[in-house]
Amino acid sequence: MRIIVNGDTREVAASVLAEALAELGYADAVVATAVNESFVPTGARARTILSDGDRLEILAPMQGG
Repeated sequence: MRIIVNGDTREVAASVLAEALAELGYADAVVATAVNESFVPTGARARTILSDGDRLEILAPMQGG
């Protein structure tokens, strides 16, 4: 399936957000996620279904002040 990850088109086999994150190398990363501009909490990733053409944003927390 083809999705857009942080603005780049990517092919993933997974159809569930949690599995797609693992496939993309974010399995153990502390990140925030949004699908089609809607925030997806960590606990909802295993039941969030992705569709062809979805837009996934993966954001890592930043430190500083």
